[in-house]
Amino acid sequence: MNLTLERKNAIICGSSQGIGFAIAEELAMMGANCILLARSDENLQQVVARLDVVLRQSHSYYSIDFNDQEATKKLIQQIVTEKPIHILINNSGGPAAGPIVDATEDQFLQAFNQHLVINHILTKAVIEGMKKESYGRIINIISTSVKIPLKNLGVSNTIRGAVASWAKSMANELGQYNITVNNVLPGFTTTQRLQTLIENTAKKGNVLMEVVEKNMKEEVPMKRFGEVNEIAAVAAFLASPAASYVNGVSIPVDGGRTGSI
Repeated sequence: MNLTLERKNAIICGSSQGIGFAIAEELAMMGANCILLARSDENLQQVVARLDVVLRQSHSYYSIDFNDQEATKKLIQQIVTEKPIHILINNSGGPAAGPIVDATEDQFLQAFNQHLVINHILTKAVIEGMKKESYGRIINIISTSVKIPLKNLGVSNTIRGAVASWAKSMANELGQYNITVNNVLPGFTTTQRLQTLIENTAKKGNVLMEVVEKNMKEEVPMKRFGEVNEIAAVAAFLASPAASYVNGVSIPVDGGRTGSI
């Protein structure tokens, strides 16, 4: 199985921590040159130095706020003029939790812009380079809510579904150029976002965090939360030559929790 990413250039969004950083680590170990994008310059400086360079990979980073569309456009144009991008990992933190009936119009618009519109800006910028290289992997880190909406995540459910439909449309149009577009759907994964969700649920229900955590694990057939490296492994496979005929799919990585076939 060909899993090497030597001489491949990858952009990994939201890569200063959590799932994004785990994906960067995995791609680097497979030989890719990684370009990390996130808001925290300090965190980026620390994590880029931890990436594997055994195969003489060259890694770099840029701090960017994805709420700023114009700055994002300028940055991605700068990057693609310097080198072709073979792999794009679209990944950013999800919208705040809450019932959909309580959501404001601004919350929907902000989430739509931060996720779908930013994904679109980044993807459009890398397409021509991928066509010339005859190699492209666009991987979106979304949520299992694409399959079944999750409780108390009204805005997130809505926007994640829109991103999945956007990705399928992109996959249909770009597949002929050997560019694949796929989605990874993390379930309950040990990240700061999950910790915040547990804390908020416990506070709202006036119960112990340990009780909330136990109940959440009971929803998972494997009776545990996922680790970020387990999500990263699936994303890394989709980025590899071995996944050349996997296109337009949404893959749950959730220990079997999603109740659909």
